Amino acid sequence: MDRISRSRAWLLSAALLATAASVAAQTPPLTLPDASPRATVSERVGLTDIEIRYHRPAVNGRKIWGDLVPWGDVWRAGANENTTIEFSTPVTVQGHALPAGTYGLHMIPVENGNWTVAFSKTASAWGSFSYDEKEDAARITVKPQPGEFLERLSYEFTDVTDKSISAVLRWEKVRVSIPIEIDTRAVVVASLRSELRGLPRFSWQGWNQAASWCARNDVNLDEAMQWADRSLSMNENFQNLRVKALLVEKKGDTKTAADLRAKALKLATENDLNNYGYQLMGQKKMDEALDVFRRNVKEHPNSWNVYDSLGEAHANRGEKKLATENYTKALSMAPEDQKKRIQDILTRLKA
Repeated sequence: MDRISRSRAWLLSAALLATAASVAAQTPPLTLPDASPRATVSERVGLTDIEIRYHRPAVNGRKIWGDLVPWGDVWRAGANENTTIEFSTPVTVQGHALPAGTYGLHMIPVENGNWTVAFSKTASAWGSFSYDEKEDAARITVKPQPGEFLERLSYEFTDVTDKSISAVLRWEKVRVSIPIEIDTRAVVVASLRSELRGLPRFSWQGWNQAASWCARNDVNLDEAMQWADRSLSMNENFQNLRVKALLVEKKGDTKTAADLRAKALKLATENDLNNYGYQLMGQKKMDEALDVFRRNVKEHPNSWNVYDSLGEAHANRGEKKLATENYTKALSMAPEDQKKRIQDILTRLKA
């Protein structure tokens, strides 16, 4: 082979190698199981959603605390990317206010002492290698507790109430609980204000629901009174008159509240009275419930359902004779899809 041919052969070989390298570089990696699988856990408290995203390393026969996870070092509280915790509304951790958002969750384990839990404003780092304390939104200390052995690191939510929850890390034989508090009433009021700027503002029901929730939870009463008035201006009825009565009563005006309730009863539909009666039964106010059901029978004597409800109220009081009379009346008027149910009740009453 002459010099020109050797040169051409070398150039061809180099080109082929370059092409092979380029193809290899463009080949996507295969999807294989992660040594520390990704996991997500979430919970809702009131209207607040809390979500923790993390990776789950295994013990795999290793010494974890003080070795794989050194004492006194910042730890990602998981594996791979830093663990994150997200709050859809503002929360509080040990008195530290945290705005809604996503935070990097880091821990500093201490042998025979309290651990530090850091909520970092940086939530997209790899592990804790670039962690900077200056970026913390909050820092708290918690006392780790012994727990049952768990091979893979896990997070769970416990001690859930209407306004608090605990986020718990478990791994090996250690359990670390992070207390979180939520001002649920404030969150709901803020949500109601926001929603009432949308489609619900165009119906009496939206304003009434908002006012009713505030009245039942004894919060934001002045604004709730305005919402109740807005509902009444659209459509004065049994439901919103009773909500206004409850708000007025909470302000100490029992006479006006009684007048509003009396006015509401005059506007009540059959369904209104039936629901009200069951509400009173649920509150164990049986005498008042019976009065409401009897009123419904008097005002709607051609409805099978009013006798059915009155029969149930008497049955709950153990008054079998009166219950049988009303259920028998209901059976004689009921549609076919209700007859078997009522007949079964009558059979049990006679047994």
